[in-house]
This record gives sequence, structure tokens and C-alpha cells, in this order.
Amino acid sequence: MPHITPGQAYGFFTDTSVCIGCKACEVACKQWNRLEGHAPSFLDGFDNTGRLDAETWRHVQFHDNVPDEAVTPGNGTVWLMMSDVCKHCKQASCMEVCPTNAIIRTEFDSVFIQPDVCNGCRNCIAACPYDVIGASETTGIAQKCTLCYDRLQNDMTPACAKACPTESIRFGPVSELRRTAAERLETLRGQGVTQARLYGHDEKVYGGLNAFFLLMDEPGRYGLPDERDAVLPSRNNAGGYLTAAVTAVLGVLGGLIALRRRKEKVEESADG
Repeated sequence: MPHITPGQAYGFFTDTSVCIGCKACEVACKQWNRLEGHAPSFLDGFDNTGRLDAETWRHVQFHDNVPDEAVTPGNGTVWLMMSDVCKHCKQASCMEVCPTNAIIRTEFDSVFIQPDVCNGCRNCIAACPYDVIGASETTGIAQKCTLCYDRLQNDMTPACAKACPTESIRFGPVSELRRTAAERLETLRGQGVTQARLYGHDEKVYGGLNAFFLLMDEPGRYGLPDERDAVLPSRNNAGGYLTAAVTAVLGVLGGLIALRRRKEKVEESADG
């Protein structure tokens, strides 16, 4: 691919229709970022990772979507698989709540946690709608996918995208990835795959995701909030600020009225 240029928004387009669940992305991520990970233990199906956290910045989800009853030839149903990762949201709630400004937006438009500035308060962990952030058991600081920030600074593709054998994970300028995603969706729809859909490619989900997906079912099947739910907490949007301002004004007025009544009572007692 062309040189990685600061000042341009980069991200991932993950096409779940070609994910084979090999976990090469998980391994590459852990190796490059020196993440120890957790002792593997099989959970549901072939998932031995469980979730994203401080030691797992890529997680391949497995969802058994195969019905128990027999199906007719050509009408089978496959498992749903998706390599999950931090979405690098345009409207990042983790950045909103960080008290030390440890979470920044880099020159590549990715969301990055500065380890030397993080105070370990865990506000970001509670605020993240995708549960991608975890606290290191060793240092106590918050950790998540960095979009391989160090690799980008050295004109290198993120490790997970480099390792993906089916190009399910594609890396590049977000504007180009959106065009690629639209073309892929059109191809699948043309093949009769009506359930295929894009998630996070536009502003409907947290202002747009720099790591967005082509899904083969409803977002809820992958544990993702749908467009109706994918909004910042009310205190972080315009309506929330207006409500807070009105509440504050009413509180001040109420305090002034109470103070005036108290003063009147004191004056009446003095006159009596």
C-alpha cells in the first residue's frame, strides 16, 4: 500500500464474510505488542479468549448460528465469526471522561492511551460502549488496541491486518476503506446475500467508526449496539448539556427563593 501519511484518518475494515476464525490476528497482536494474554480455556464453541481486555486487543468471536434441524441442499447456515477490536470512535466516550487527558487522538485519527499519563482511574473502562478497554494487572493503567501506533509511525501496516490470510481485516485510509466496503456489500447483495450489512461506516454509530465492519447478521448477534442505542451518554451530547444547564439554572433560582423566604422569616421573628 502507499506510504502511511500523518494527518490522514486510518483504520480497519473487517469483512466478517471471509473470516475463517484462524486467530492469526490475535497471535500477531500479542506478539507485536508483547501481551502475555491469559491461560487459554475453551468457553463457548471454539472461543478460548472470551473478550477484549488489557491483555487481549483482538478477539475472534464465534457464534454457532447453525440450526439443529436438517436443512435442504444449498440452504445451509454457517457460523458467524468476527475479529473484534477497538473501534476508534469519532465520538469517543473514553476520551470524554478521562480526567488526565491521557487518551488522545493521534495524527492518524486513532484513539490512543498514553501510558505515562494514565492514572488508572478506570473511567474509560466504564464509559466504553464496546468493552474494549482493560486495566493491566501489572501496572494498573488502562490498555487497548493502539492501531499499532508505533508501526504507523514507521510506515508499517498494523500486525493483525498484516497477518490475516483472507484479508478479512483490511487496513488503510478510512475514506478508501469505505469505498471498498460499499463495493463488497454490493457484490454480496448481488449474490443474494441479503443479510449482509455495514456497521459503523457512517455517522449513525458514535459519529462513525474508524474500525468498522461488514456483518452477516444483526449487530446484536455480535454484541454490538444498533444505531438506535449507539449514542453517547446524554451528558456528552448537546441535549444533555442543555438539560444540565436548565437544571443548574433552576437549582440556582430555587436556592435564591429559599434564601429569600428564610430572610423574610428572620425579619418577621425580629419584628415580633
